[in-house]
Amino acid sequence: MQPQEKGSHRCYGENVVLPLVSGISRAESKIENYYEIPGTASKHYLERQQIRESNARSYPRRISMAIREAKGIYIKDVDGHTYFDCLAGAGTLALGHNHPVVLDAIRDSLDANLPLHTLDLTTPVKDAFVEELFASLPAEFARNAKIQFCGPSGADAVEAAMKLVKTATGRRSILSFHGGYHGMTHGALSLTGNLEPKQAIAGLMPDVHFLPYPYHYRCPFGFGGEAGHQISSRYIESILNDPESGIVTPAGMILEVVQGEGGVIPAPDDWMREIRRITCECQIPLIVDEIQTGLGRTGKLYAFEHSGIIPDVLLLSKAIGGSLPLSVVLYHKKLDKWTPGAHAGTFRGNQLAMAAGGATLRYILENRLAEHSDIVGDRLLEHLRQIQNESCCMGEVRGRGLMIGVEIVNPLAEKDFRGNYPTYPQLASCIQAECLRRGLIIEIGGRFGSVVRFLPPLIVTPEQIDSISEIFQASVKAAEQQLLPILSQAS
Repeated sequence: MQPQEKGSHRCYGENVVLPLVSGISRAESKIENYYEIPGTASKHYLERQQIRESNARSYPRRISMAIREAKGIYIKDVDGHTYFDCLAGAGTLALGHNHPVVLDAIRDSLDANLPLHTLDLTTPVKDAFVEELFASLPAEFARNAKIQFCGPSGADAVEAAMKLVKTATGRRSILSFHGGYHGMTHGALSLTGNLEPKQAIAGLMPDVHFLPYPYHYRCPFGFGGEAGHQISSRYIESILNDPESGIVTPAGMILEVVQGEGGVIPAPDDWMREIRRITCECQIPLIVDEIQTGLGRTGKLYAFEHSGIIPDVLLLSKAIGGSLPLSVVLYHKKLDKWTPGAHAGTFRGNQLAMAAGGATLRYILENRLAEHSDIVGDRLLEHLRQIQNESCCMGEVRGRGLMIGVEIVNPLAEKDFRGNYPTYPQLASCIQAECLRRGLIIEIGGRFGSVVRFLPPLIVTPEQIDSISEIFQASVKAAEQQLLPILSQAS
């Protein structure tokens, strides 16, 4: 699925009659819902949370609710309001909330008195999980793979990968990319493009060098498309072969095949193949961060499979634990140079997560959910592009599978040197709020928080996609009618 450029910029007007998104009847419509957010009961819990929890809390500031129960793609708050969940634990809930195969795996483990915590001691559950995980990998990767269980967060897998490649190569510098997101621990934050969380933190990991990622809509070179990604790869190859580049031979390169928090930006397959060629020729271990994309999210079981490359290191978390905390590093055995205890963590032996993760992986494979993700993701893209044709604020619709972003722009401002309107984060936030009032949970991200993101569970049905799209359609219309007249008057 390729990004779609914005065509005509037609704003919603007071007299425009907006048709329903194709494929949905009024009887199925969800836009009659309009909730007071937060509701009375939710306010109680949010006020207590504000008093007791850290100022670093983030999601409750944008998604103002207290959750009572959840099933499948639906969440119900303490006020009785029901929502489509298109955040899904930031991609963690591949099968949605409380899926029967996950609950059965957890219950079976508990009923059998299996150990819940084993450090890195092995068990039949762990052995079965590793066997199934390796079987899911491309054969070329699996036959040479080793696995390291990490602390129960994706960020710890990133930390482990940095230590792994530095130990194996004896080098110190790491290459990362503009727009990349790899976590909030000290080392992982050093690799992350977003400046805001880094501003107040002194002494981040040294020798991190950021490279241009192929961002079609806002190409840093002003070209986009094939020309933009070719310039990116040629630039990277040039600096790696330039004795005056200022970058010592790197210990590794880390990237996301689809940048998630950075704004749902898919890397072109040709660019991925070029990066793999360059890193092979320069003998730089390539680390692919699939913490959000792994297990079918992008229409393939692993996102790197779209381009046919084989990474040296693969990072997995989120969906791999079947909704429970788990993270792993898979890597080529040639890199296995670290000593016993070189990376440890008390909670790397989460047996329930291995049981739930194995059940989730089996279900995804048996039910071909990666292919399903591709099909319903195309359906969502089609709806969003139809909505884009009636909107003036949707600069680009892009994504792969069920990892989709809509970049929100200000059509009343001057265009940039690429011919695109600037970002409009206030409108993106307003769209998110309007969606929430109508029963749809989405997230925002990207540059300046201007990209509306869809990460529904892989089990979402075509009919649910239609309802989600209709809610989004109504929310975009309402948000534009609120903010664009204010902008027009100000200008």
